[in-house]
Amino acid sequence: MTISAERPTQVVASSVAPPAKRGRKWTQRPGWLSQHLGMAIVGAILGYIVGHWFGNYVSSSYPYIANSGSNAIANTLGLSVGVLGWLLGIGALNYPLAKLIGREGREDAPVEGWSKYFRYTLDHKVVGMQYVVGVLLFLFTGGILAMAIRTELLNPTTHVFSADTYIKIVSEHGTIMMMMATSIVVGPLGNYLVPLMIGARRMAFPRIEAFSFWIFVAGYMVIFSALPYGGFPTGWTGYAPLQTQAGAGMVSYLLGFAVIGLGMMAAGFNIAVTIINYRAPGMSWSRLPIFVWSILATAALLTLATPVLFAGGLFGLLDKTVQTAFYVNEHGGSSYLWQNLFWFFGHPEVYIMALPGFGIVGEIMPVFTRKPLFAYKVAAAGMIGVALLSFFVWQHHLFQSGINPDMRPLFMLTTELISIPTGFIFLVGMGSLYKAKIRFEVPMLFCMALFFNFLIGGVTGVFLSDVPVNVTVHGGFFVLSHFHYTIMGGLLFAFMAGLYFWLPKMTGRMMNSRIGKWHFWTMFVFFNLTFFPMFVIGLLGQPRRVFTYATNLQGLNDFSSVSAFLLGASFLLFFANLMWSMFISPVKAPANPWDSLGLEWQTANPVPLYNFERIPVVMTDPYRYSEPGAPAFADLGEGASSSASTAGSSQA
Repeated sequence: MTISAERPTQVVASSVAPPAKRGRKWTQRPGWLSQHLGMAIVGAILGYIVGHWFGNYVSSSYPYIANSGSNAIANTLGLSVGVLGWLLGIGALNYPLAKLIGREGREDAPVEGWSKYFRYTLDHKVVGMQYVVGVLLFLFTGGILAMAIRTELLNPTTHVFSADTYIKIVSEHGTIMMMMATSIVVGPLGNYLVPLMIGARRMAFPRIEAFSFWIFVAGYMVIFSALPYGGFPTGWTGYAPLQTQAGAGMVSYLLGFAVIGLGMMAAGFNIAVTIINYRAPGMSWSRLPIFVWSILATAALLTLATPVLFAGGLFGLLDKTVQTAFYVNEHGGSSYLWQNLFWFFGHPEVYIMALPGFGIVGEIMPVFTRKPLFAYKVAAAGMIGVALLSFFVWQHHLFQSGINPDMRPLFMLTTELISIPTGFIFLVGMGSLYKAKIRFEVPMLFCMALFFNFLIGGVTGVFLSDVPVNVTVHGGFFVLSHFHYTIMGGLLFAFMAGLYFWLPKMTGRMMNSRIGKWHFWTMFVFFNLTFFPMFVIGLLGQPRRVFTYATNLQGLNDFSSVSAFLLGASFLLFFANLMWSMFISPVKAPANPWDSLGLEWQTANPVPLYNFERIPVVMTDPYRYSEPGAPAFADLGEGASSSASTAGSSQA
């Protein structure tokens, strides 16, 4: 990619220099109780108390809508008003409320130091780092629940938890991990990197971007509140009629999905608008980095699929609170309605998680192979094809649910068809590795592990698209293993590759390579030792979400459980590496430690508030690694990376 730093002739809003600071009254300056995490917590607590009190008042006036002795109205209003108080406290609603009453929204000056990461901020780089911390925290809590599950499965007859407690732990684990995984790449890396990669100075709608993070956190807390409410027994899919029979914790599940759904829709819309309208001059569609292509396809899925989940959650809340019957068969509703609404979102969600992982790998591999990305346009077309076809496969999840048998061949066909564009992306990766002189740095190791894991997940997925096989193994550990190979083996390994690759740019510190390689090998080995035996366990008949099983399967379960504990320990290695590299023994990162041609590496270090001194003009594609000595960039303005003119000199 060749860049010219000439100023564009057009006047672009994003290229206007930041306004000079003005003196403001002390009441207008951001403080601990203004647009800060502390005030958000206070607002959430007060909002919950007020909402719960009002819900109890409403329920006492209309006792016929009480939900089997548990006050679903009070819980729903308490959590809803608590979310509203959280958003008011963090400052997410200040600007729209000011506009509603006819006043100008206040523009806060940029906040420096650590406190900016605890505030509602309009800087996409700060929002990206907030997402990094949030996603890692959610991953840790979900992982703790996974360790509890594997502890229970160490013995088929001696139990750590009761059957009721076990299913609620499984449900909470699955829900937290799935909602976390939905934002695991789009949130941290998408928000931080997309404007830099396309030569923009900010996101299209900075307030919507910040809103998407803080409501994501609120949704996580709502889902986690199911535990003190007694949990929910439905698994992460929330099937009716179990949904309508469940207790107060079900409200947390339904409302949590709705809240996170709002954030997902906002994030998808904002990212799509940014990529379409804020690309630098010369950044044509054929020059767009492949990571940005993957984020664009994901943003389309977030924007189009998530409203269906939001509507489904809203219908469930109405059933729980005011006694509607959307999912109640006895009163004219249909439990199949929830399954169709959920999976119409749920299967695109799989690719919401998978596509950004492919984008990360496609962006990193050319750097460490010093080759152009093989068949770049095929990879981009494959991502668009996956996004399109993902809306036509949802009913393969209902093969066991009594749907019209005549529909099965159609959805078996569409499910198998989606393997074609997915295979295109996989073959692009293989072509990029062909005859390459690979540098086996930590990010590249994680990229190569993704292909190994996703191959196993993809091949087993083809089997599951076949009706007879699906009917045989549905609801068993075979499906569970396939799912973890596809999502955890793909997305999570790609996320780790992205963190090791881009954290030097995001933090200015290099991750320790030796600890990183230990982390990779332990995570890769013990991931496979944990989940591959589950294929065998599933074929031998062990069902999911059941805390007892046949005694002849104890050996395989024990092996899988011990491997899971060691897999969990591998994540402790990552957190230890993070603490060591960032705080205990930090090593300053070079301006471009990987000799990448990516535009994000050509800005100053640390990245200034407005990203670029001058709006760059893109002249070539971003993967010219096969042209030794070819300059990648001209002058990008004062403070630009010193590697801008030399990054292209690495030999193939």
